[in-house]
Amino acid sequence: MTAAAHPVRRDPAWPGRLGWALLALVVVWPLLVAAEFKPWVLWDARSRAATGQFLASFWPPAHSAEFLHLVARETWRTVAMATAGLTLALVLAVPLAVVATRELSVSALTGRMAPLPFALRQAVRLLLVVLRSVPELVWALVFVRVVGLGPTAGVLAIALTYGGMLGKVYADIVEGAANPATRALLGSGATRLQALSWGLLPQHAAELASYTVYRWECAIRSTVVLGFVGAGGLGQLLDGSMKLFAGGEVLVVLVVFMLLVALADRVGSWVRKVLA
Repeated sequence: MTAAAHPVRRDPAWPGRLGWALLALVVVWPLLVAAEFKPWVLWDARSRAATGQFLASFWPPAHSAEFLHLVARETWRTVAMATAGLTLALVLAVPLAVVATRELSVSALTGRMAPLPFALRQAVRLLLVVLRSVPELVWALVFVRVVGLGPTAGVLAIALTYGGMLGKVYADIVEGAANPATRALLGSGATRLQALSWGLLPQHAAELASYTVYRWECAIRSTVVLGFVGAGGLGQLLDGSMKLFAGGEVLVVLVVFMLLVALADRVGSWVRKVLA
């Protein structure tokens, strides 16, 4: 009989996969030990009792007119805080990304960037690293001390951290592929802004817009954590409800957060369809 009549029943790649799995276990296990990762603690009798008691307090949901009005007000404040923070982040990120992008350097047309533009580009990229390396929670703690409690601290925190993220990703996106149109515009005497508007943006508009909307969704989620340090919004309301063990209020706030994230996801899908 031919070899085709007796197909191989054993995967020839399994030894390699098993080896990689064992190597991953050897590498990850010490990290889990160092992080004191002990998921079995969740099944402890006291942990299960506390969890059950907390979840049981979720029902019935809080439905007083005063609380629902407060939720509506803080929901609008949360969206406003995330949107304002991302808008300021764009104001910061776009010019930094333009300077940090090699594709928009006239001196790079000859192949090697001149020393001064190269140094400026590296300095801007270092600034973007600094901005995005400090979490928005840390920025919020700083600004709460400077401007006091309230959404202003959250807006500034989102603006700085997300400005660094957006600037870095924008620069990487536009440098991801060669763009002859941009080089032709710069070579014919066009300014950086003109080369950006007519050379780079038409090619990368959908990707840039999609990432921006995704970051807006992330900013909405970030307001939850920022609210725990006094930056306002639904996060601060959630923090107060949890401290009072008001499970019904916690449930309502969590449901509103999920609806906000779902709405942001739909907006992102709509933007991608429009720009596709």
